[in-house]
Amino acid sequence: MFLDGLDEMDQKIVQLLIKNARMSYSDIAQQVGISRVAVKMRIQALEKKGIIEEYTTIINPQKISGAVSCYFEIEVLPETLPQVIKRLEDNGCITQIYRVTGKNRLHVHAVTASGEEMERLIREEMDTLPGILDISCHTILSRIKDIKGLRL
Repeated sequence: MFLDGLDEMDQKIVQLLIKNARMSYSDIAQQVGISRVAVKMRIQALEKKGIIEEYTTIINPQKISGAVSCYFEIEVLPETLPQVIKRLEDNGCITQIYRVTGKNRLHVHAVTASGEEMERLIREEMDTLPGILDISCHTILSRIKDIKGLRL
């Protein structure tokens, strides 16, 4: 599993934080069987090492009326890859960008407030990216499994 690099206690703490990042040190201590101070020290060490990067609120776009969530598979010319990545990073509708195996491929997630806004994103942003060799768009209909809090 992805937590194999941590000792058993840190694994338990991280699993609890993945389920509920707002869980108090006292509640975690009670569940894992160590003191609140020890839990706090372990969490601070995990943060300092960069294992825990941040705590955040995750919004499910499918629960917001009208929101559209899509992912794109994009293949670009090698020489335009940095420029494409920069443009995508600067776009507020783009929520995630992954470099994946294959021929200069990117896997990109986007969320917009409406179908019209998604169409505008595709027409004005995605279709105008430089050096595009291939692009496909897939609308996300429902979320079946989504492991929250992990950045692998």
